[in-house]
Amino acid sequence: MRSLSQQNLFALTILLITLTSTFVEICHARKHANWEIKDDIESSLSKKTPKGKTNHTSNSTKHKHQSSKHHSSPKKNPPPPPSPVPVPSPPSGPSPYTPVPPAPPGPHGTTFNVLDYGAKGDGVTDDTKAFQGTWTAACKVAASTMVVPSNHEFLVGPISFAGPNCQPNIVFQLDGTIVAPVNHKGFTSGLLQWIEFTKLRGITIQGKGIVEGHGNYWWNINSESDDEPDITGSLSQTRPTSVRFYGSYNVTVTGITIRNSPQFHLKFDTCQSVLVYGITISSPGDSPNTDGIHLQNSASVAIHDSTLACGDDCVSIQTGCSNVFIHDVTCGPGHGISIGGLGKDNTMAVVSGITVQNLKVTGTLTAARIKTWQGGSGSVKNVRFANIQLSEVKTPIVIDQYYCNGQSPSHCANKSSSVTLSDVTFQGFVGTYTVQPVYLACSDNAPCRNIHLADIELQPAEGDNRSYGPFCWNAYGDLKAPTEPPITCLKNDK
Repeated sequence: MRSLSQQNLFALTILLITLTSTFVEICHARKHANWEIKDDIESSLSKKTPKGKTNHTSNSTKHKHQSSKHHSSPKKNPPPPPSPVPVPSPPSGPSPYTPVPPAPPGPHGTTFNVLDYGAKGDGVTDDTKAFQGTWTAACKVAASTMVVPSNHEFLVGPISFAGPNCQPNIVFQLDGTIVAPVNHKGFTSGLLQWIEFTKLRGITIQGKGIVEGHGNYWWNINSESDDEPDITGSLSQTRPTSVRFYGSYNVTVTGITIRNSPQFHLKFDTCQSVLVYGITISSPGDSPNTDGIHLQNSASVAIHDSTLACGDDCVSIQTGCSNVFIHDVTCGPGHGISIGGLGKDNTMAVVSGITVQNLKVTGTLTAARIKTWQGGSGSVKNVRFANIQLSEVKTPIVIDQYYCNGQSPSHCANKSSSVTLSDVTFQGFVGTYTVQPVYLACSDNAPCRNIHLADIELQPAEGDNRSYGPFCWNAYGDLKAPTEPPITCLKNDK
């Protein structure tokens, strides 16, 4: 009986081992089959191609999986990474790769083209609104570029590209031509500029384009010349400046041409850190009050490598200017480089830290001039003009503290106060004059002090027998070297 029980126990153990082995093989086989099914699905998804494409790898993949089924001990691999979600096949019709046209106005990145905002550029259609819309979009993007493309002429009325809420460092890429209307349309009384950039932080105008002011229309209306426009007069007396910057910081203007402005060509008012180079300004020598570059209440200004031809001052420096550096500029026709007129209507004016050097001046009224009205107050100091090449300039060196500009006798009467002048240097003036080499007329009440003249070599223009000798009045200073002609009228300042 005990023997039978042991035999039964042994048989039962063998049976349990057999059943367990069978169960493990079945589970293993099912797991292996699931792996193969999953691999097939994932391979199919990852290799799926758009309709009409041929999958050249499907057969080799299938063969690989079939051969693995016959392997007695398949090597366990880690599960593959999740496969990408399959993209549905494109609908039938045109090629699925046909680009979708961008929605208007179609800016690309940080570039905003005026043509995308409705500008026609045919020289006839008024593109003012298109320019304004382009600016509104560009203004919102830092370091954006507003493009005025080449081979187009854009008719634009008075417009303001205004901050102060614009992002910084905007570029105005001017490669085409912007033309002013040949009428008063949009120029309301008191509006003194055509194109204005105001209250911006980092603004650059660059390119090879042209700003055409059609100034002859305005010059024919009123040919009276003055330092400042008559803002209280009639509409016909208000000639606009072509391009004005106001209240802006870090301003650059380069490459462009501004021509035939009704009044000033390029004006900077209350600006800091201004750079102007490689520009051309052009208008007839008899065009009234068409200053090339007009500076007012601005500091840290550099102007170089530019050609300025106009009917008034090539560069005019007004009150509130300091740290101005002008060099390698060609001037003429025009009135030369001028500081003032300052102190008009008994006002106060302050100018300091002005350096002008390496100029070529041809056929101008003066080369270097400081002019003040009687009755003003304030000062001009630390001014240096050096290395000026002259050709047929009427009066190369001028200080005129009796400036009146053809006004009524009441404006020109002697007054007890004046803007004071000191520490002014004229050095290295070489060339020809047609009227007078030096004219230094200082105030009766406040003599000019520390006027330094050096390396002056001025000759009358060939065939001109109407010239005068140097003139000085109440001017004190010194001669640093022999001058031609001799300037004996300058009083010793010691």
